[in-house]
Amino acid sequence: MIKDISPTGTQKNRGGAAKPDLSVTIAGVRLKNPVIAASGTFGYGSEYADIIDVSRLGGICTKGLTLHPRPGNGGRRLHETPSGLLNSIGLENPGIRAFIEKELPGLRKLGPAVIANLSGKDIDEYAEGAALLDASSVDMVELNISCPNVKAGGMMFGLDPQAAGEVTREVRRVLRGKPLMAKLSPNAPDITAVARACVNAGADALSLVNTFKAMAIDIRTGKPVFDNISAGLSGPAVRPIALRMVWELWEALRSSSGTGETTRAVPIAGMGGITNTGDALEFLMAGASAIEVGSATFVHPQSMIEIIEGITEYMQRMKIGRIEEISIR
Repeated sequence: MIKDISPTGTQKNRGGAAKPDLSVTIAGVRLKNPVIAASGTFGYGSEYADIIDVSRLGGICTKGLTLHPRPGNGGRRLHETPSGLLNSIGLENPGIRAFIEKELPGLRKLGPAVIANLSGKDIDEYAEGAALLDASSVDMVELNISCPNVKAGGMMFGLDPQAAGEVTREVRRVLRGKPLMAKLSPNAPDITAVARACVNAGADALSLVNTFKAMAIDIRTGKPVFDNISAGLSGPAVRPIALRMVWELWEALRSSSGTGETTRAVPIAGMGGITNTGDALEFLMAGASAIEVGSATFVHPQSMIEIIEGITEYMQRMKIGRIEEISIR
């Protein structure tokens, strides 16, 4: 079974067989492999450069960026749960201008594709931030309309198809030179309707899922653990649900392509509790063109490297030449 596969750490070709091609192209951006560091879990790459060979990753999603600097949420920000992690960071970041000036040059030198995660408190702020990123050297913009840890903007736009379409359309209008990937919330009543609205408004790709809205209570005080009350749940606990959502969305977009509901089936980056090769392969088989790894990096920084090696070994074992063949059914 796939779940029994574990990476051996070797990239050698067996029996002289050609090395499989792990490269993928998402909305015109070529990644050397489908493994992307998820937003908010990898800093700006340099934080992990002394621990792993960051250059081997397919891409890096930046921390959530806003037009103006944000201090993030006060109080406790992390709380471990069984097979999961609650976070209430609140999009702490230096602002887009400071990111472009101080962080982006070093991030570019690391090698992987650079995906800027863009958030905002209103549509005007999203658009102004997108214009700055459009003039920068980032490869792609991931439109964050799904963060549950901010009181304005974020997930507010990702719950309603009309609101999601409006912010996507406005960002697409000013983002003329970069591909746009919309990051979706699992908390939306109808995530497929939100996805269609984003695609019809100009999104070139979709990423899902962001964290699940959740909470914890400190039984010693009888009060919520987080000042913000609710937080975002990630980790292995959410993986089967996230996988189901990726599968259903891929099927919906593929079956409706050309029918008028949506005019195109766009690439999907799947995420949610991916910790090992087997998890990654499941998402690829469910229709994802790429995968994003987040919480697993906190527990085991080598996770993404091992997943890359594990996918390579799996493809060699199954005599699969190109990564796209994994998802063909």
